[in-house]
Amino acid sequence: MLLCTALQAADRLQVEGYSLDNGLQLILKPTRERGHVSIRLVVGVGFDQFDCRHKELPHLLEHLVFSGIDDGGEAGLEQRMQALGGEWNAYTRDSDTTFVLEVPAANQRKALDLLLAALFNTELTQARIDAAKRVIRHENGEQPAAWQRLLGSPAGSDAALRQLAGELGLACTGQDALEHLDREALEKLREDWYVANNMSLVLVGDLDRRLPAYLERRFGELPPGPMPELRDLPDSTQDAKAERTLFNGLAGETAEVHLIFVEPWVGELDHATWELLRAYLDWAIYRDLRLEHGLTYSPEIDRSAYASASFFSLGAKVARGDIDETVRRLHDLLHELARAGLDGDTVERLRGVALARQNWMAQGNSALADSYWNALGSYEEGRFADPARDLRQVDTAQLDAALRLLLQQPSYLRVEKPLLGYNGLYGSGAALLLAGLLIPWVVYRLLRRAAGTMKGKPER
Repeated sequence: MLLCTALQAADRLQVEGYSLDNGLQLILKPTRERGHVSIRLVVGVGFDQFDCRHKELPHLLEHLVFSGIDDGGEAGLEQRMQALGGEWNAYTRDSDTTFVLEVPAANQRKALDLLLAALFNTELTQARIDAAKRVIRHENGEQPAAWQRLLGSPAGSDAALRQLAGELGLACTGQDALEHLDREALEKLREDWYVANNMSLVLVGDLDRRLPAYLERRFGELPPGPMPELRDLPDSTQDAKAERTLFNGLAGETAEVHLIFVEPWVGELDHATWELLRAYLDWAIYRDLRLEHGLTYSPEIDRSAYASASFFSLGAKVARGDIDETVRRLHDLLHELARAGLDGDTVERLRGVALARQNWMAQGNSALADSYWNALGSYEEGRFADPARDLRQVDTAQLDAALRLLLQQPSYLRVEKPLLGYNGLYGSGAALLLAGLLIPWVVYRLLRRAAGTMKGKPER
């Protein structure tokens, strides 16, 4: 099964894929890279399967998997992987928890044995749970300071989009809850979701000829289980302000402008359409805001998903004094493109870049394994869907229609900036200093006047 021709190896979308009797899905891709194997074990549970109060539960279990399988603890477990010449990590996302291993080909089966031991032999003690919670608090970054909470401003690099998603009822608001997550809830999570029929194992690289028999024996013995019902993703249930300012510091002269739309569905080629339109607008805004008007160094367009909604966000870092002009130029540019239509030659040039990226981004075992991990939903009968095919099918007329439809949606302007500019800070400081000098002087004068009045009064 693992003997493949050079042509098959070059076809990155063609893999050896099948399911074990217990429902565990295998994706095997031998490559020409000798001596190395990339492994991804994907468990189908993530943040989306839990309400806000329990959202961090799968993330907490992910960390605990690396806390140790014996008295050696986390250090002893890491030393075992180091002895195999490999390294590992894990990631919890909205829909899955994935364990990532990079190992020498000679130790691929030993590394998989160690992963299985970590997944199912780790004892969830209270001390380990408390230690994992401390790590997650550090990973999640600083919580909003008191003055930020007072002004309704969250902390973090995606503050504007999270703020909007929270206003629309699509994202959790407030601090992540960890304190009440206990051992019982973690054990139930592992029992319910870490079952064979909820796992996919991806292996890419110099695969051992005996690997299929090993996988059948070791991973085939994992028990399947009845899957819990998937939680329905929330729909937007609230209104959000059309414009809002978020304060991300006490003083500074740089602001971030975000013009955000909720993406409408545009049909079968939805993802390819928005990706190609994103590339076009990214270039158009770069040319307008930076090259022609010098308002920003690096404008960018992001696409993000929260619950059941996808967001299309145009952003730029600008000087505080250029906020209004930047917002005006963004609106004018979008409406002019919608009126005149996109330039066909530019579309074809950017399509070529996107098609080339599909190839060079999947070079090497690690990148190829990651691409399979991210595209598991498109896998069918030994092949992954070709994203290049959809990119080729999107024409300029479809992009024009998508842009016009996007501009029919409500837009949300979010401006992130420090509370004060430096001039305002210096002015406030000078005012406070002056007040600090004047107030004692005024009090002193009043007290002297009162004392003089008392002296001038006749005695009774």
